[in-house]
Amino acid sequence: MQKQWKKGLLACLTVGLTIAAPLFTWAADKEIVILHTNDMHCGINDNLGLATVAQMKQNALQKTPYVALVDAGDAVQGAPIGKLSKGEAVINMLNAAGYDFAIPGNHEFDYGMERFWQLNKKLKSGYYSANFEDLRTKKLALPAYKMLQFGDTKVAFVGATTPGTLISSTPSFFQDGQGKYIYGFNEDETGRKLYKALQKSINAARENGADYVFIVGHLGLNGSIEYWNCENVAANTRGVDAVIDGHSHERIQGKYVKNYVGKDVLIAQTGTKLKTVGQLVIGTDGKITSTLVKTDCGDDAKVQKIISREIAKYEPLLQQPVGEALVQLRSNDPKTGERLVRNNECSLANFVTDAYKAVLNCDVVMVNGGSIRNEIKTGVVTYNDLLEAFPFGNMCAVIEASGQQILDALEMGASHYPEEFGGFYQVAGMEYTINKSVPSTVILDEKGNFSRVGGLYRVSDVRIGGQPLDINKKYTVGGTTYVLKDGGDGNVMFKGCKLLKDGEISDVDAIMEYIQKLLDGKIGEQYNNPYGDGRIRIK
Repeated sequence: MQKQWKKGLLACLTVGLTIAAPLFTWAADKEIVILHTNDMHCGINDNLGLATVAQMKQNALQKTPYVALVDAGDAVQGAPIGKLSKGEAVINMLNAAGYDFAIPGNHEFDYGMERFWQLNKKLKSGYYSANFEDLRTKKLALPAYKMLQFGDTKVAFVGATTPGTLISSTPSFFQDGQGKYIYGFNEDETGRKLYKALQKSINAARENGADYVFIVGHLGLNGSIEYWNCENVAANTRGVDAVIDGHSHERIQGKYVKNYVGKDVLIAQTGTKLKTVGQLVIGTDGKITSTLVKTDCGDDAKVQKIISREIAKYEPLLQQPVGEALVQLRSNDPKTGERLVRNNECSLANFVTDAYKAVLNCDVVMVNGGSIRNEIKTGVVTYNDLLEAFPFGNMCAVIEASGQQILDALEMGASHYPEEFGGFYQVAGMEYTINKSVPSTVILDEKGNFSRVGGLYRVSDVRIGGQPLDINKKYTVGGTTYVLKDGGDGNVMFKGCKLLKDGEISDVDAIMEYIQKLLDGKIGEQYNNPYGDGRIRIK
Protein backbone atom coordinates (compact mmCIF):
# COMPACT_ATOMS: atom_id res chain seq x y z
CA MET A 1 0.00 0.00 0.00
CA GLN A 2 1.45 3.35 -0.95
CA LYS A 3 1.52 5.88 1.87
CA GLN A 4 1.29 9.48 0.86
CA TRP A 5 0.74 12.65 2.88
CA LYS A 6 -0.28 15.12 0.21
CA LYS A 7 -3.87 16.30 -0.07
CA GLY A 8 -5.84 15.53 -3.24
CA LEU A 9 -8.41 17.75 -4.88
CA LEU A 10 -12.10 17.34 -4.14
CA ALA A 11 -13.92 15.52 -6.91
CA CYS A 12 -16.78 17.95 -7.35
CA LEU A 13 -17.64 21.53 -6.43
CA THR A 14 -19.13 21.55 -2.93
CA VAL A 15 -20.57 24.07 -0.56
CA GLY A 16 -20.68 24.19 3.20
CA LEU A 17 -18.26 23.14 5.89
CA THR A 18 -16.19 20.00 5.34
CA ILE A 19 -15.87 17.85 8.43
CA ALA A 20 -12.79 15.70 8.93
CA ALA A 21 -12.70 12.54 11.01
CA PRO A 22 -10.10 12.58 13.76
CA LEU A 23 -9.06 8.97 13.14
CA PHE A 24 -5.79 8.43 11.27
CA THR A 25 -5.48 5.53 8.83
CA TRP A 26 -3.58 4.98 5.63
CA ALA A 27 -5.35 5.35 2.29
CA ALA A 28 -4.56 4.81 -1.37
CA ASP A 29 -2.14 6.77 -3.56
CA LYS A 30 -5.05 8.96 -4.70
CA GLU A 31 -8.21 10.17 -3.01
CA ILE A 32 -11.13 7.76 -2.78
CA VAL A 33 -14.45 9.51 -3.43
CA ILE A 34 -17.73 7.97 -2.31
CA LEU A 35 -20.85 9.73 -3.59
CA HIS A 36 -24.04 8.72 -1.80
CA THR A 37 -27.80 9.25 -2.06
CA ASN A 38 -30.78 8.16 0.00
CA ASP A 39 -34.59 8.41 -0.01
CA MET A 40 -34.78 9.42 -3.65
CA HIS A 41 -38.43 8.31 -3.73
CA CYS A 42 -38.52 8.40 -7.54
CA GLY A 43 -37.30 12.01 -7.53
CA ILE A 44 -35.23 11.28 -10.63
CA ASN A 45 -35.78 14.75 -12.07
CA ASP A 46 -36.22 16.65 -8.78
CA ASN A 47 -33.76 19.17 -7.35
CA LEU A 48 -30.25 18.06 -8.43
CA GLY A 49 -31.69 15.08 -10.32
CA LEU A 50 -30.15 11.76 -11.28
CA ALA A 51 -28.54 13.14 -14.44
CA THR A 52 -26.56 15.54 -12.24
CA VAL A 53 -25.61 12.71 -9.89
CA ALA A 54 -24.27 10.81 -12.89
CA GLN A 55 -22.30 13.88 -13.96
CA MET A 56 -20.86 14.24 -10.46
CA LYS A 57 -19.48 10.74 -10.76
CA GLN A 58 -17.94 11.54 -14.14
CA ASN A 59 -16.42 14.74 -12.77
CA ALA A 60 -14.96 12.84 -9.83
CA LEU A 61 -13.42 10.26 -12.15
CA GLN A 62 -11.57 13.04 -13.93
CA LYS A 63 -9.81 13.83 -10.62
CA THR A 64 -9.23 10.31 -9.31
CA PRO A 65 -9.81 6.78 -10.63
CA TYR A 66 -11.17 5.75 -7.23
CA VAL A 67 -14.88 6.62 -7.20
CA ALA A 68 -17.97 4.78 -5.93
CA LEU A 69 -21.65 5.76 -6.12
CA VAL A 70 -23.94 4.19 -3.49
CA ASP A 71 -27.60 4.45 -2.51
CA ALA A 72 -29.05 3.98 0.99
CA GLY A 73 -32.57 2.92 0.00
CA ASP A 74 -36.10 4.06 -0.87
CA ALA A 75 -35.37 4.87 -4.50
CA VAL A 76 -38.10 3.02 -6.43
CA GLN A 77 -41.27 4.25 -4.70
CA GLY A 78 -42.84 7.64 -4.03
CA ALA A 79 -43.96 9.11 -7.36
CA PRO A 80 -46.15 8.05 -10.31
CA ILE A 81 -43.30 6.78 -12.47
CA GLY A 82 -42.37 4.31 -9.76
CA LYS A 83 -45.92 3.07 -9.24
CA LEU A 84 -46.79 2.77 -12.91
CA SER A 85 -43.58 0.91 -13.78
CA LYS A 86 -43.51 -1.01 -10.46
CA GLY A 87 -40.05 0.37 -9.86
CA GLU A 88 -38.45 -0.69 -13.14
CA ALA A 89 -38.11 2.82 -14.60
CA VAL A 90 -36.11 3.92 -11.57
CA ILE A 91 -33.92 0.81 -11.68
CA ASN A 92 -33.14 1.57 -15.34
CA MET A 93 -32.00 5.05 -14.35
CA LEU A 94 -29.91 3.87 -11.40
CA ASN A 95 -28.13 1.56 -13.83
CA ALA A 96 -27.60 4.38 -16.30
CA ALA A 97 -26.19 6.64 -13.58
CA GLY A 98 -23.63 3.99 -12.67
CA TYR A 99 -24.49 2.97 -9.11
CA ASP A 100 -21.94 0.59 -7.63
CA PHE A 101 -23.78 -0.41 -4.46
CA ALA A 102 -27.37 -0.20 -3.19
CA ILE A 103 -29.45 -1.45 -0.30
CA PRO A 104 -33.19 -2.01 0.02
CA GLY A 105 -35.01 0.51 2.16
CA ASN A 106 -38.41 -0.37 3.55
CA HIS A 107 -40.16 0.94 0.43
CA GLU A 108 -38.16 -1.21 -1.99
CA PHE A 109 -40.56 -3.99 -0.93
CA ASP A 110 -43.78 -2.06 -1.64
CA TYR A 111 -44.49 -3.87 -4.90
CA GLY A 112 -44.36 -7.31 -3.26
CA MET A 113 -41.61 -9.88 -2.81
CA GLU A 114 -41.88 -11.36 -6.29
CA ARG A 115 -41.37 -7.92 -7.79
CA PHE A 116 -38.55 -7.15 -5.36
CA TRP A 117 -36.58 -10.16 -6.56
CA GLN A 118 -37.22 -9.16 -10.17
CA LEU A 119 -35.92 -5.63 -9.50
CA ASN A 120 -32.91 -7.05 -7.68
CA LYS A 121 -31.96 -8.95 -10.83
CA LYS A 122 -32.46 -5.87 -13.02
CA LEU A 123 -30.27 -3.68 -10.80
CA LYS A 124 -26.72 -4.12 -12.10
CA SER A 125 -25.14 -3.66 -8.67
CA GLY A 126 -27.76 -5.81 -6.96
CA TYR A 127 -29.02 -5.15 -3.43
CA TYR A 128 -27.08 -5.89 -0.24
CA SER A 129 -28.23 -6.32 3.35
CA ALA A 130 -26.47 -7.93 6.30
CA ASN A 131 -29.68 -8.33 8.31
CA PHE A 132 -32.34 -9.39 5.76
CA GLU A 133 -32.88 -13.06 6.50
CA ASP A 134 -34.80 -15.94 4.91
CA LEU A 135 -36.25 -17.56 8.02
CA ARG A 136 -36.90 -20.82 6.17
CA THR A 137 -33.21 -21.40 5.55
CA LYS A 138 -31.86 -19.25 8.40
CA LYS A 139 -29.53 -17.65 5.87
CA LEU A 140 -29.20 -14.13 4.55
CA ALA A 141 -31.54 -13.41 1.67
CA LEU A 142 -29.01 -11.03 0.06
CA PRO A 143 -25.23 -10.67 0.12
CA ALA A 144 -24.15 -8.87 3.28
CA TYR A 145 -21.42 -6.65 1.88
CA LYS A 146 -19.44 -5.73 -1.20
CA MET A 147 -15.71 -5.13 -1.34
CA LEU A 148 -14.38 -2.52 -3.75
CA GLN A 149 -10.67 -2.16 -4.40
CA PHE A 150 -9.03 1.20 -5.07
CA GLY A 151 -5.38 0.65 -5.83
CA ASP A 152 -4.05 -1.27 -2.84
CA THR A 153 -6.88 -0.11 -0.59
CA LYS A 154 -9.98 -2.21 0.03
CA VAL A 155 -13.25 -0.56 1.05
CA ALA A 156 -16.18 -2.70 2.22
CA PHE A 157 -19.80 -1.52 2.08
CA VAL A 158 -22.09 -3.38 4.50
CA GLY A 159 -25.85 -3.13 3.89
CA ALA A 160 -28.33 -2.56 6.73
CA THR A 161 -32.13 -2.38 6.41
CA THR A 162 -34.26 -1.20 9.31
CA PRO A 163 -36.13 -4.04 11.05
CA GLY A 164 -39.07 -1.62 11.07
CA THR A 165 -39.56 -2.65 7.44
CA LEU A 166 -41.68 -5.53 8.68
CA ILE A 167 -44.45 -3.14 9.67
CA SER A 168 -43.75 -0.05 7.56
CA SER A 169 -43.92 -2.00 4.31
CA THR A 170 -46.82 -4.44 3.91
CA PRO A 171 -46.36 -7.12 6.61
CA SER A 172 -48.06 -9.87 4.58
CA PHE A 173 -45.34 -9.60 1.94
CA PHE A 174 -42.93 -11.16 4.44
CA GLN A 175 -45.33 -13.94 5.45
CA ASP A 176 -46.50 -17.20 3.93
CA GLY A 177 -50.13 -18.01 3.15
CA GLN A 178 -50.78 -18.95 6.79
CA GLY A 179 -49.51 -15.64 8.14
CA LYS A 180 -46.17 -17.03 9.36
CA TYR A 181 -43.14 -14.80 8.81
CA ILE A 182 -40.73 -16.29 6.28
CA TYR A 183 -38.49 -13.23 6.09
CA GLY A 184 -37.08 -11.13 8.90
CA PHE A 185 -34.61 -8.33 9.58
CA ASN A 186 -33.07 -9.49 12.89
CA GLU A 187 -35.66 -7.58 14.86
CA ASP A 188 -36.03 -7.72 18.63
CA GLU A 189 -36.98 -5.36 21.46
CA THR A 190 -33.42 -4.24 22.24
CA GLY A 191 -31.62 -3.97 18.89
CA ARG A 192 -29.04 -6.56 19.91
CA LYS A 193 -29.94 -9.01 17.14
CA LEU A 194 -29.38 -6.25 14.58
CA TYR A 195 -26.04 -5.22 16.11
CA LYS A 196 -24.87 -8.84 16.21
CA ALA A 197 -25.82 -9.47 12.57
CA LEU A 198 -24.04 -6.34 11.38
CA GLN A 199 -20.97 -7.03 13.53
CA LYS A 200 -20.65 -10.48 11.99
CA SER A 201 -20.44 -8.96 8.50
CA ILE A 202 -18.13 -6.15 9.64
CA ASN A 203 -15.77 -8.76 11.09
CA ALA A 204 -15.94 -10.83 7.90
CA ALA A 205 -15.08 -7.79 5.79
CA ARG A 206 -12.12 -6.93 8.01
CA GLU A 207 -10.90 -10.52 7.92
CA ASN A 208 -11.08 -10.39 4.12
CA GLY A 209 -8.72 -7.45 4.09
CA ALA A 210 -10.97 -4.37 4.25
CA ASP A 211 -8.98 -1.25 5.13
CA TYR A 212 -12.20 0.73 5.57
CA VAL A 213 -15.73 -0.43 6.38
CA PHE A 214 -18.80 1.69 5.72
CA ILE A 215 -22.30 0.70 6.78
CA VAL A 216 -24.77 1.82 4.14
CA GLY A 217 -27.97 1.78 6.14
CA HIS A 218 -31.64 2.59 5.85
CA LEU A 219 -31.95 3.10 9.60
CA GLY A 220 -32.79 6.74 10.28
CA LEU A 221 -32.28 8.91 13.34
CA ASN A 222 -34.97 11.34 14.56
CA GLY A 223 -38.40 9.73 14.52
CA SER A 224 -36.98 6.26 13.86
CA ILE A 225 -37.21 3.37 16.32
CA GLU A 226 -34.44 4.28 18.74
CA TYR A 227 -32.67 0.96 19.23
CA TRP A 228 -32.53 0.39 15.46
CA ASN A 229 -31.40 3.90 14.50
CA CYS A 230 -28.02 4.79 12.98
CA GLU A 231 -26.59 6.22 16.21
CA ASN A 232 -27.27 3.07 18.18
CA VAL A 233 -25.95 0.86 15.39
CA ALA A 234 -22.74 2.91 15.37
CA ALA A 235 -22.51 2.89 19.17
CA ASN A 236 -23.03 -0.86 19.50
CA THR A 237 -20.60 -2.09 16.85
CA ARG A 238 -16.88 -1.77 16.24
CA GLY A 239 -14.70 -1.66 13.13
CA VAL A 240 -16.92 0.79 11.21
CA ASP A 241 -15.45 4.02 9.84
CA ALA A 242 -18.71 5.70 8.79
CA VAL A 243 -22.44 5.11 8.46
CA ILE A 244 -24.04 6.34 5.24
CA ASP A 245 -27.67 6.50 6.31
CA GLY A 246 -31.21 7.09 5.08
CA HIS A 247 -34.85 6.62 6.15
CA SER A 248 -35.43 9.71 8.31
CA HIS A 249 -35.01 12.26 5.46
CA GLU A 250 -32.51 14.34 7.43
CA ARG A 251 -29.50 16.28 6.23
CA ILE A 252 -26.52 15.19 8.31
CA GLN A 253 -23.26 16.42 6.89
CA GLY A 254 -21.07 14.82 9.50
CA LYS A 255 -22.00 13.72 13.00
CA TYR A 256 -19.78 11.64 15.23
CA VAL A 257 -20.82 8.83 17.58
CA LYS A 258 -18.50 6.83 19.83
CA ASN A 259 -18.55 3.17 18.93
CA TYR A 260 -18.46 0.17 21.26
CA VAL A 261 -14.77 0.71 22.06
CA GLY A 262 -14.81 4.50 22.15
CA LYS A 263 -13.71 5.28 18.60
CA ASP A 264 -15.43 7.97 16.51
CA VAL A 265 -17.82 6.87 13.76
CA LEU A 266 -18.97 9.44 11.20
CA ILE A 267 -22.67 9.52 10.23
CA ALA A 268 -23.96 11.21 7.05
CA GLN A 269 -27.37 11.49 5.39
CA THR A 270 -28.53 13.65 2.45
CA GLY A 271 -32.22 14.36 3.11
CA THR A 272 -34.64 13.31 0.38
CA LYS A 273 -35.49 13.77 -3.30
CA LEU A 274 -31.85 14.55 -4.25
CA LYS A 275 -31.84 17.95 -2.56
CA THR A 276 -28.21 17.20 -1.79
CA VAL A 277 -25.73 14.46 -2.65
CA GLY A 278 -23.32 13.17 -0.05
CA GLN A 279 -19.60 13.00 -0.66
CA LEU A 280 -17.17 11.14 1.56
CA VAL A 281 -13.52 11.49 0.65
CA ILE A 282 -10.77 9.25 2.00
CA GLY A 283 -7.74 11.46 1.63
CA THR A 284 -4.23 10.30 0.84
CA ASP A 285 -3.46 10.96 4.51
CA GLY A 286 -6.10 8.41 5.48
CA LYS A 287 -8.56 10.91 6.92
CA ILE A 288 -12.24 10.88 5.98
CA THR A 289 -14.10 14.09 5.16
CA SER A 290 -17.84 14.47 4.66
CA THR A 291 -19.63 17.09 2.57
CA LEU A 292 -23.18 17.59 1.32
CA VAL A 293 -23.06 18.71 -2.31
CA LYS A 294 -25.70 21.28 -3.23
CA THR A 295 -24.19 22.71 -6.39
CA ASP A 296 -25.48 21.57 -9.78
CA CYS A 297 -22.48 20.33 -11.77
CA GLY A 298 -24.51 19.95 -14.97
CA ASP A 299 -26.30 16.93 -16.40
CA ASP A 300 -24.99 13.76 -17.94
CA ALA A 301 -26.61 13.96 -21.39
CA LYS A 302 -26.93 10.20 -21.78
CA VAL A 303 -28.67 9.75 -18.47
CA GLN A 304 -30.94 12.76 -19.02
CA LYS A 305 -32.01 11.25 -22.33
CA ILE A 306 -32.97 8.00 -20.59
CA ILE A 307 -34.88 9.94 -17.92
CA SER A 308 -36.79 11.91 -20.54
CA ARG A 309 -37.63 8.73 -22.42
CA GLU A 310 -38.96 6.98 -19.32
CA ILE A 311 -41.07 10.00 -18.33
CA ALA A 312 -42.49 10.30 -21.86
CA LYS A 313 -43.88 6.75 -21.67
CA TYR A 314 -46.37 7.72 -18.98
CA GLU A 315 -46.97 11.42 -19.65
CA PRO A 316 -50.26 11.13 -21.64
CA LEU A 317 -51.88 9.04 -18.89
CA LEU A 318 -50.54 11.19 -16.06
CA GLN A 319 -51.83 14.48 -17.49
CA GLN A 320 -55.46 13.35 -17.77
CA PRO A 321 -57.69 15.70 -15.70
CA VAL A 322 -59.94 14.16 -13.07
CA GLY A 323 -61.51 17.29 -11.58
CA GLU A 324 -60.87 20.72 -10.14
CA ALA A 325 -59.81 21.87 -6.67
CA LEU A 326 -61.38 25.18 -5.67
CA VAL A 327 -59.21 25.22 -2.53
CA GLN A 328 -55.78 23.85 -1.76
CA LEU A 329 -55.89 20.52 0.03
CA ARG A 330 -53.17 20.69 2.65
CA SER A 331 -51.08 18.13 4.46
CA ASN A 332 -48.60 20.74 5.72
CA ASP A 333 -49.06 23.72 8.00
CA PRO A 334 -49.38 26.82 5.75
CA LYS A 335 -47.89 28.99 8.51
CA THR A 336 -44.74 26.97 9.17
CA GLY A 337 -44.45 24.55 6.26
CA GLU A 338 -44.16 21.67 8.72
CA ARG A 339 -45.97 18.43 7.99
CA LEU A 340 -49.31 17.99 9.75
CA VAL A 341 -50.61 14.70 8.48
CA ARG A 342 -48.59 12.43 10.78
CA ASN A 343 -49.57 14.06 14.07
CA ASN A 344 -52.51 16.40 13.41
CA GLU A 345 -55.70 16.75 11.44
CA CYS A 346 -55.49 18.46 8.04
CA SER A 347 -57.76 19.22 5.09
CA LEU A 348 -56.23 16.73 2.61
CA ALA A 349 -56.65 13.90 5.10
CA ASN A 350 -60.30 14.86 5.70
CA PHE A 351 -60.90 14.91 1.96
CA VAL A 352 -59.39 11.44 1.51
CA THR A 353 -61.21 9.85 4.42
CA ASP A 354 -64.49 11.41 3.27
CA ALA A 355 -63.86 9.93 -0.17
CA TYR A 356 -63.36 6.44 1.22
CA LYS A 357 -66.40 6.71 3.47
CA ALA A 358 -68.67 7.80 0.63
CA VAL A 359 -67.42 5.25 -1.88
CA LEU A 360 -67.04 2.31 0.53
CA ASN A 361 -70.31 3.06 2.39
CA CYS A 362 -69.09 2.27 5.92
CA ASP A 363 -69.56 3.61 9.44
CA VAL A 364 -66.08 5.02 9.87
CA VAL A 365 -62.82 5.37 7.95
CA MET A 366 -59.34 5.11 9.45
CA VAL A 367 -56.35 6.04 7.28
CA ASN A 368 -52.70 6.10 8.30
CA GLY A 369 -51.14 9.53 7.82
CA GLY A 370 -48.02 8.00 6.29
CA SER A 371 -49.98 7.01 3.19
CA ILE A 372 -50.52 10.68 2.26
CA ARG A 373 -47.42 12.13 0.61
CA ASN A 374 -48.19 15.39 -1.22
CA GLU A 375 -50.60 18.32 -1.23
CA ILE A 376 -53.15 19.02 -3.97
CA LYS A 377 -53.08 22.60 -5.21
CA THR A 378 -55.96 24.67 -6.50
CA GLY A 379 -56.89 24.32 -10.15
CA VAL A 380 -57.18 21.32 -12.45
CA VAL A 381 -56.41 18.05 -10.67
CA THR A 382 -54.73 15.45 -12.86
CA TYR A 383 -54.19 11.74 -12.45
CA ASN A 384 -50.55 12.60 -11.78
CA ASP A 385 -51.57 14.88 -8.88
CA LEU A 386 -53.45 12.04 -7.23
CA LEU A 387 -50.63 9.56 -7.74
CA GLU A 388 -48.11 11.98 -6.25
CA ALA A 389 -50.30 12.44 -3.19
CA PHE A 390 -51.11 8.72 -2.90
CA PRO A 391 -48.16 6.86 -4.46
CA PHE A 392 -48.49 3.47 -2.79
CA GLY A 393 -51.18 1.90 -4.94
CA ASN A 394 -53.09 0.79 -1.85
CA MET A 395 -56.27 -1.20 -2.28
CA CYS A 396 -59.36 -0.34 -0.26
CA ALA A 397 -61.03 -2.63 2.25
CA VAL A 398 -63.94 -2.70 4.67
CA ILE A 399 -63.91 -4.83 7.80
CA GLU A 400 -66.23 -5.47 10.72
CA ALA A 401 -64.45 -4.51 13.95
CA SER A 402 -65.43 -4.03 17.56
CA GLY A 403 -65.34 -0.72 19.34
CA GLN A 404 -62.48 -2.06 21.45
CA GLN A 405 -60.41 -2.84 18.37
CA ILE A 406 -61.06 0.65 17.01
CA LEU A 407 -60.03 2.19 20.35
CA ASP A 408 -56.83 0.11 20.42
CA ALA A 409 -55.99 1.19 16.87
CA LEU A 410 -56.48 4.87 17.73
CA GLU A 411 -54.29 4.39 20.81
CA MET A 412 -51.59 2.79 18.69
CA GLY A 413 -51.81 5.69 16.24
CA ALA A 414 -51.47 8.24 19.05
CA SER A 415 -48.65 6.38 20.81
CA HIS A 416 -45.89 8.61 19.38
CA TYR A 417 -47.71 11.94 19.77
CA PRO A 418 -46.51 14.72 19.60
CA GLU A 419 -43.78 13.14 17.47
CA GLU A 420 -44.65 12.16 13.93
CA PHE A 421 -45.81 8.61 13.23
CA GLY A 422 -46.83 7.17 9.87
CA GLY A 423 -49.50 5.17 11.68
CA PHE A 424 -51.23 8.26 13.10
CA TYR A 425 -54.94 7.99 12.22
CA GLN A 426 -56.89 10.38 10.08
CA VAL A 427 -60.61 9.64 10.28
CA ALA A 428 -64.09 10.17 8.85
CA GLY A 429 -67.41 9.40 10.54
CA MET A 430 -65.60 9.62 13.84
CA GLU A 431 -63.90 12.07 16.17
CA TYR A 432 -61.53 11.52 19.08
CA THR A 433 -59.34 13.30 21.64
CA ILE A 434 -55.66 12.76 22.45
CA ASN A 435 -54.64 13.69 25.98
CA LYS A 436 -50.94 14.45 25.51
CA SER A 437 -50.37 14.66 29.28
CA VAL A 438 -51.05 10.92 29.53
CA PRO A 439 -47.93 8.95 28.55
CA SER A 440 -48.41 6.16 26.04
CA THR A 441 -48.64 2.70 27.58
CA VAL A 442 -48.87 0.81 24.29
CA ILE A 443 -46.85 -2.40 24.49
CA LEU A 444 -45.34 -3.81 21.30
CA ASP A 445 -44.03 -7.26 20.50
CA GLU A 446 -40.47 -7.87 19.26
CA LYS A 447 -41.48 -7.14 15.67
CA GLY A 448 -42.98 -3.76 16.57
CA ASN A 449 -46.58 -4.93 16.37
CA PHE A 450 -49.31 -3.88 18.79
CA SER A 451 -49.60 -6.24 21.75
CA ARG A 452 -51.80 -4.45 24.28
CA VAL A 453 -52.32 -1.24 26.24
CA GLY A 454 -50.60 -1.64 29.59
CA GLY A 455 -52.15 1.31 31.44
CA LEU A 456 -54.27 4.38 30.86
CA TYR A 457 -55.46 5.24 27.35
CA ARG A 458 -54.41 8.65 26.09
CA VAL A 459 -57.24 8.48 23.52
CA SER A 460 -60.68 9.37 24.84
CA ASP A 461 -64.04 10.91 23.91
CA VAL A 462 -64.36 8.74 20.81
CA ARG A 463 -67.64 9.33 18.99
CA ILE A 464 -68.95 7.53 15.92
CA GLY A 465 -71.84 9.09 14.06
CA GLY A 466 -72.19 11.56 16.92
CA GLN A 467 -72.62 8.79 19.52
CA PRO A 468 -70.09 7.63 22.14
CA LEU A 469 -68.02 4.63 21.09
CA ASP A 470 -69.42 1.32 22.36
CA ILE A 471 -66.45 -1.02 22.86
CA ASN A 472 -68.73 -4.08 22.52
CA LYS A 473 -70.51 -2.97 19.37
CA LYS A 474 -69.50 -4.00 15.85
CA TYR A 475 -68.80 -1.23 13.33
CA THR A 476 -67.94 -1.27 9.65
CA VAL A 477 -64.48 0.25 9.19
CA GLY A 478 -63.13 1.37 5.83
CA GLY A 479 -59.58 2.13 4.77
CA THR A 480 -56.82 0.26 3.00
CA THR A 481 -55.77 -3.37 3.07
CA TYR A 482 -52.36 -2.18 4.28
CA VAL A 483 -53.81 -1.37 7.71
CA LEU A 484 -57.08 -3.27 7.97
CA LYS A 485 -55.98 -6.59 6.48
CA ASP A 486 -52.18 -6.69 6.41
CA GLY A 487 -51.39 -5.17 9.81
CA GLY A 488 -49.40 -2.21 8.47
CA ASP A 489 -47.80 0.11 11.06
CA GLY A 490 -48.20 -2.69 13.61
CA ASN A 491 -52.02 -2.71 13.57
CA VAL A 492 -52.50 -6.42 14.21
CA MET A 493 -55.51 -5.72 16.43
CA PHE A 494 -57.60 -6.04 13.25
CA LYS A 495 -56.30 -9.52 12.41
CA GLY A 496 -59.16 -11.97 12.07
CA CYS A 497 -61.82 -9.33 11.52
CA LYS A 498 -64.54 -10.19 9.03
CA LEU A 499 -63.67 -8.81 5.60
CA LEU A 500 -66.67 -7.18 3.96
CA LYS A 501 -64.82 -5.67 0.99
CA ASP A 502 -61.33 -6.73 -0.03
CA GLY A 503 -59.35 -4.96 -2.74
CA GLU A 504 -62.29 -4.12 -4.97
CA ILE A 505 -61.00 -0.63 -5.75
CA SER A 506 -57.69 1.21 -5.40
CA ASP A 507 -57.22 4.29 -3.25
CA VAL A 508 -56.75 6.60 -6.26
CA ASP A 509 -59.76 5.13 -8.08
CA ALA A 510 -61.93 5.63 -4.98
CA ILE A 511 -60.81 9.27 -4.77
CA MET A 512 -61.50 9.79 -8.47
CA GLU A 513 -65.00 8.36 -8.07
CA TYR A 514 -65.65 10.67 -5.13
CA ILE A 515 -64.54 13.73 -7.11
CA GLN A 516 -66.35 12.92 -10.33
CA LYS A 517 -69.58 11.28 -9.14
CA LEU A 518 -70.22 12.71 -5.68
CA LEU A 519 -68.63 16.17 -5.90
CA ASP A 520 -69.51 16.77 -9.56
CA GLY A 521 -65.85 17.30 -10.35
CA LYS A 522 -65.39 20.19 -7.88
CA ILE A 523 -63.49 19.94 -4.59
CA GLY A 524 -65.06 22.79 -2.70
CA GLU A 525 -65.08 25.07 0.30
CA GLN A 526 -65.80 22.30 2.83
CA TYR A 527 -62.04 21.66 2.77
CA ASN A 528 -60.95 25.29 3.00
CA ASN A 529 -59.64 25.10 6.58
CA PRO A 530 -56.11 23.62 6.38
CA TYR A 531 -56.45 22.30 9.95
CA GLY A 532 -59.68 20.40 9.30
CA ASP A 533 -63.01 20.55 11.07
CA GLY A 534 -62.32 19.24 14.57
CA ARG A 535 -62.29 15.48 14.09
CA ILE A 536 -59.06 15.14 16.11
CA ARG A 537 -58.77 17.15 19.31
CA ILE A 538 -55.61 17.63 21.36
CA LYS A 539 -56.15 18.02 25.11
